[in-house]
Amino acid sequence: MAVYSEADRDAVYLRLADEAYCIGPAEVGKSYLRLENIIAAAEVADVEAIHPGYGFLAENAHFADVCRSCQIAFIGPPVEAMELFGNKVKARETAKNADVPVVPGSEGPIAEDQEAVEIAHGIGYPVIIKAASGGGGRGMRTIHNDASLLSNMAAARAEARIAFGDSSVYIEKLIEGAHHVEFQILADGHGNVVHLGERDCSVQRRHQKLIEESPSPILTRKLREEMGRSAVRLVKAAGYTSAGTVEFLVDGNGRFYFIEVNARVQVEHPVTEMVTGLDIIEEQLRIAAGEDRGYRQKDIRTTGHAIECRINAEDPDANFAPRPGRLGMFFPPTGIGIRVDSHAYAGYVIPPQYDSLLAKLIVHGTDRADAIGKARRALDDFVLDGVPSTIPFHKRVLEHERFQKAEHDTRFVDEELLE
Repeated sequence: MAVYSEADRDAVYLRLADEAYCIGPAEVGKSYLRLENIIAAAEVADVEAIHPGYGFLAENAHFADVCRSCQIAFIGPPVEAMELFGNKVKARETAKNADVPVVPGSEGPIAEDQEAVEIAHGIGYPVIIKAASGGGGRGMRTIHNDASLLSNMAAARAEARIAFGDSSVYIEKLIEGAHHVEFQILADGHGNVVHLGERDCSVQRRHQKLIEESPSPILTRKLREEMGRSAVRLVKAAGYTSAGTVEFLVDGNGRFYFIEVNARVQVEHPVTEMVTGLDIIEEQLRIAAGEDRGYRQKDIRTTGHAIECRINAEDPDANFAPRPGRLGMFFPPTGIGIRVDSHAYAGYVIPPQYDSLLAKLIVHGTDRADAIGKARRALDDFVLDGVPSTIPFHKRVLEHERFQKAEHDTRFVDEELLE
């Protein structure tokens, strides 16, 4: 059974559902974020479980708790684990207790501005102000001096309160020139926990990921094993089950630091599916059903190299401004080793209320060079008009020498492509 807002009345996924219920108007606060509407639809359809996807309520512990109280299985982690990882300060404490390296920073939420200045002096500028309940790159502010820190603290608290309902903020050292590397984990309710390797998400702007790949081109075998063990150790310590992602920064000296856990399936999970052959959504369903999956790390094998490009209805030459509107032609590429996940079609009207993601192009090759070549050909074959898209941007990235040589980091887009 599927639910939809009035803006999604013509969505393709509704044709694939046995039943579909409208839960409100286009505004998310009156539909997709309206818990009572979703639960009412679930009760009318007499469902056993709810899968929250990867947006809106996917990491909302209160929603998971409401599902539990209604005897509806929430296909995701336990409420307690969601609450723990939903607070970045508590997540840092859990990581430190599990012997997982964390970015140097404040031990808890910062109450006074002078405390922030003392901490910044202790760890050294530049630093980042982060919302304790934040995520997805929102609410982060990079600071280079005392004056900027003092002028941004109040604004950061206000922004955090509006975005997350929690004004708590903390400070971390800015790790410059880092790679953003995350480990996909699976954990069942019988104590079996494994990681499925890593994804490198270093091609990003404003802390939003644009291209992901697996395996990371900068990890050695030893570092990969060490980071994987740390990810498993952390989720075990939190009593976490279901699929999830443990995110790290890796600096130029090969040191890694925990930054957060995404307690849900990620947009980029198909990258891991391509190299492991595992269906992560199916695994979520089986874990939620209480199956003993019998996971063993030695049984997880990866082959080849996968790359994902996020095709957004955005104008890269206008600072990635969203461009809703009506699609003209829409003809995704096909072929061996090419996968496209999308809800779009020719004539589809992109609503202005939601995320601008139109499609995910994922390719799988024998090695990184092969995967880059396949991705470039697939982008050339992707027919999409009517609105601007990020396809030309992705072509520029894949053709860039720094990316091809894996000499890029999280500053790459700002330094090379947005000058």
